[in-house]
Amino acid sequence: MRVLTIPEAVAANADAATHKVALLRTPGLLLVRTMLAGAAIGIGVLIMVTAGGPLAVAGSPWAPLVNGLVFSVALTVVLVAGGELATSAMMVLTQGALLRRVGWRRAGVTLLAHLGGNLLGAMVFAALVHASGVAGPGTAAGEALARVVAHKAAATTTELVVRGVLCNVMVCLAVWCWGRLGAGAAGLAVVVGCVMVFITSGFEHVVANMTTFSLALYGDLPHATLAEAGRNLLTVGVGNTIGGAVLVGAAYAYGVRPAGAGADGAGARVAAAAVAAAPVAEAHVPAGVPLLRPVARARRADGVRR
Repeated sequence: MRVLTIPEAVAANADAATHKVALLRTPGLLLVRTMLAGAAIGIGVLIMVTAGGPLAVAGSPWAPLVNGLVFSVALTVVLVAGGELATSAMMVLTQGALLRRVGWRRAGVTLLAHLGGNLLGAMVFAALVHASGVAGPGTAAGEALARVVAHKAAATTTELVVRGVLCNVMVCLAVWCWGRLGAGAAGLAVVVGCVMVFITSGFEHVVANMTTFSLALYGDLPHATLAEAGRNLLTVGVGNTIGGAVLVGAAYAYGVRPAGAGADGAGARVAAAAVAAAPVAEAHVPAGVPLLRPVARARRADGVRR
């Protein structure tokens, strides 16, 4: 198994950033893919309250660990099935901007579009779950959901921001390692492990909270108000952005030169080779946009290590 070097992985993410920004030209496609990602994360919220809910209601000390393990299905679905998730886009778009593949303004607009689509997908998924009654009042899942919302409402703004930072450090590390290792057992194990850490620890994920608060608002649960939902999503979103964009995206891009920066063009050749070698998830590449494999076929002649 070949593991991408850090410069190769950054170059691959920078290329993925160009595809994300390009989706702005096809708003319908962007909307569908962001909604799919929002709904996929909602699946994690649902299985967390249905599988871990009875344990939490019973006071089991194993409830947080079970929640962390089962929630990992959400990010796994996004990576394998495809979708445009805002929290991982925070890392990818930052690396694309730092390598000058996309502009900062376009990256910001793209991120806001991802957040809006994720929110709409979460709301639709939550409406279906609410209509099903599986997490309604009187169920263990419903009681667990009420406890989760009360816990979030009790947190201070500073706590929510910091929990958001720590959460997206783990989420983006999961996606970063998945990209370096490839879509195999090793990559999947890292995804499960990183997700388990942030859920078990009680950190805050803005897209997951979109489903959580949608379910709570539909069910008219205590502490569930539009004002509280807005406070949570705004503060957690800020924290997620710091964690994903700065502590992972910018940190790993530090010292990596933009493609073509070298006098002999070596930067461009490394970028092309990275795109060919990197297992970029469908979530990063819109339909009909080919990867740069034809360019990268020359990497052996160029002397770029494979």
